[in-house]
Amino acid sequence: MSAPAPSPLAIVDAEPLPRQEEVLTEAALAFVAELHRRFTPRRDELLARRAERRAEIARTSTLDFLPETAAIRADDSWKVAPSPAALNDRRVEITGPTDRKMTINALNSGARIWLADFEDASAPTWENVVLGQVNLADAYTRNIDFTDEKSGKSYALRPNDELATVVMRPRGWHLGERHLVDENGGQVPGAFVDFGLYFFHNAQRLLDLGKGPYFYLPKTESHLEARLWNDVFVFAQDYVGIPQGTIRATVLIETITAAYEMEEILYELRDHASGLNAGRWDYLFSIVKNFRDGGAKFVLPDRNAVTMTAPFMRAYTELLVRTCHKRGAHAIGGMAAFIPSRRDAEVNKVAFEKVRADKDREAGDGFDGSWVAHPDLVPIAMESFDKVLGDRPNQKDRLREDVHVEATDLIAVDSLHAKPTYNGLINAVQVGIRYIEAWLRGLGAVAIFNLMEDAATAEISRSQIWQWINAGVEFENGELATPELARKVAAEELSNIRAEIGEEAFAAGHWQQAHDLLLQVSLDDNYADFLTLPAYEQLKG
Repeated sequence: MSAPAPSPLAIVDAEPLPRQEEVLTEAALAFVAELHRRFTPRRDELLARRAERRAEIARTSTLDFLPETAAIRADDSWKVAPSPAALNDRRVEITGPTDRKMTINALNSGARIWLADFEDASAPTWENVVLGQVNLADAYTRNIDFTDEKSGKSYALRPNDELATVVMRPRGWHLGERHLVDENGGQVPGAFVDFGLYFFHNAQRLLDLGKGPYFYLPKTESHLEARLWNDVFVFAQDYVGIPQGTIRATVLIETITAAYEMEEILYELRDHASGLNAGRWDYLFSIVKNFRDGGAKFVLPDRNAVTMTAPFMRAYTELLVRTCHKRGAHAIGGMAAFIPSRRDAEVNKVAFEKVRADKDREAGDGFDGSWVAHPDLVPIAMESFDKVLGDRPNQKDRLREDVHVEATDLIAVDSLHAKPTYNGLINAVQVGIRYIEAWLRGLGAVAIFNLMEDAATAEISRSQIWQWINAGVEFENGELATPELARKVAAEELSNIRAEIGEEAFAAGHWQQAHDLLLQVSLDDNYADFLTLPAYEQLKG
């Protein structure tokens, strides 16, 4: 390992945390500083390129596969690196933040993989950023337990061979870390903070456990962004002295632009690639964001009416399976977000049947695994994939050569006949306010109306409000989507929440702030690229 120079980074505006010295060591911060020095200028160029591409979509209202990379798509000879043993069977993956209780429960859940999330399921308070790293290190050294203060229930890890393999998700390229700045006061990208601290402390530790440093890469918009990650990986492996190809990355195809570059993304990461994942809510959010000037044919109906069987969603998922298997990569399906009710068996029965049907469809379509948000859903998803896979670790040999997707199929939003509804507007406001309020309290994964919501669901909620208003949608009750109507619905929801939780709990929360922020990002003419950017400015801690 290179001998690090003193880190030029400063920790600012942060209260000291218990055990932070174990994570924020001089050597680890020197590594993060070097990532920042070498790669942040390219990150900045790629963010500027996103804006240019968005402007081009606004002008043309279309997207196509890239002519300049046609040779990569046409070359059948290349494949991604063979899967390491710990990532070969991914039939069920559970997602969640890295708080202490979740860390134990996710590892013990029976899922093959845990997506340990520093991104959409985690509000990036400094405490969550740093102590999440402590919790993962403690899990790998088996120094982790947890006792619930309310229930008195204790949690401890099962034997190592029964634990899920961790795939860690750092923050997306667009987010900075305001508590870690360089000598000029510039924020280090959150992606480099999360990746850098985790990789530096755990890469060798994971190899000693027979696993490795595995990552999910969020919000990727192009193969050039994947190329940047690949260069980061090459540098990082040399820096700590582990073999090239040790890192493995699964890329979330959760932006509409990335859906047109799936093969190129795998190609850029081919020595480090593990697979692609179909991230439903962010994908819909990305369609609204990119085609918000495109008129009526791009108006999405209520989010719950856009199932994975919608023609344009089916085109996306089937193309993903075909692309992955053609290149020897895993295809991972979408999220089952249902949270079982401890009080309503009938709600559970109906929801479990929907989850089972969704996972049966994914396994039948050729996916190698899928996501759940709650341990109770692991057996349901496992059963769906067990029926198809049997003892095989995956079905990458199923090439899906029957799939033929045209460029226009991916953006044929008007192939869906459902329309926005007034109840859909109410639900978007409800979810938006309730999620943002929890996020401002430092919670990134929140159960709302028996669904696990994260930042992606808040993004689609506010984007739909914005889109419906700007498209002049008329709901089935004759009301027009207007700023005034959104304000009226939001005021009613705020009043309902106050009555529901009581005056004391209402006053103790961030409800008015959440209400105001939702309306800001839903009604401003200047559409914010990410809700989390203005929200981060208001996040305490």
